[in-house]
Order: sequence, then C-alpha cells, then structure tokens
Amino acid sequence: MKYSDEDIIEIIRKRLSANRFQHSLQVAETARRLAELHRVDPGQAYTTGLLHDYAKGLSGQQLLDIAEIQGLISHPVDRLVPDLLHGPVGAYLVQEELGLRDPQMLAAIANHTLGALDMSPLEEIIFLADMIEPGRDYPGLERLQCLTERSLEQGMLFGLESTIRYCIDQGRIIHPRSIEVRNHYLQKCSAVEGC
Repeated sequence: MKYSDEDIIEIIRKRLSANRFQHSLQVAETARRLAELHRVDPGQAYTTGLLHDYAKGLSGQQLLDIAEIQGLISHPVDRLVPDLLHGPVGAYLVQEELGLRDPQMLAAIANHTLGALDMSPLEEIIFLADMIEPGRDYPGLERLQCLTERSLEQGMLFGLESTIRYCIDQGRIIHPRSIEVRNHYLQKCSAVEGC
C-alpha cells in the first residue's frame, strides 16, 4: 500500500462523519496498545484500526449494492441489516481504492463486526479495540477491557456475549455468525486452562 498513516488519516477524515473519524482514531490507538501488549505488530494494528470503518459512511443501499456485485453476502440477514456489511465492503474498498493487499489486515477489517472462526490475533485486536476504545460507554465495558488485556480469547468470548445480549435486549436481529463465533470461542476457552 502506497499510503502513509498520515495520508490515511486525511482520507478517512474526508470519508467519515466527525464522530466516526474520532472513533477510528481511538480504535487505532487502542489497537496499537493491545498489539504491544499481545506481541502483534503495533504499526499494522494501528493502520488497520484507522481503516476498519472505511465503508461506514455509505448508506445501507450502497453497502447492499456493492456487496451484491462483489459476492459479499453470506446470509439472508445481511440483506435485513445491511450495516453489518460495512466490514466486508470496507475491506473490498480499501483493496480497490487504496491498494491494500495485506490479507491479515483485510480480514481484520472484514470481520471486525461479526467476528469469524479461526481469527488471527490482529483480527481479534481490531474486533476488541472497536468495542473498548475510550469513546465507548456501556455496562460491562470495564470487565471487557480487563479481560482483553489478559487474554484476547477471553475478551472475544465476553465481547461476543455482550453484543448478543445487547441485541436481544434491544429486540434486534442477531446474525447467526455471531452465535457461531461465540460458540467457537466458548469451546476454545473451555479447552484452554485459565481461559
């Protein structure tokens, strides 16, 4: 990719709302800190954090149109809740528009909302940084922050369960992938001592 982090900051400043831009900066900083803590490339985590919401400014219809053309729809729920497509559409757009080719970074952008099976540490970091950046405020946030610092897997399990609980409480549709990924992390944590 030919863009520096400074270039990317200017690109996302123009693409995103002021609030979403600030969120992206805070996710990037949180991702860098988590990466240092968990021995992942902090520069890669920071850049991915900057780009994670690249498609967030698009309308539901725009997300659907791009996802349909590019074959990014994996489940009927994607059509019912098109905002969930901003991850995979964002990964596609940063590849096309910015020339990003790093498969780990692209996967982290694509999977930062629903998660995925067999996530890399970078994917887990971006998923969790999105949930715990300093601008967030919700019940259970401090617990998620503590768990994430101790173990990415524990953080993933708690984060997924929190998201599912929130969707139930709000009467929202739950994407089946969230449940599948939660079950995967539950099994993973049950099999690991102390997880």
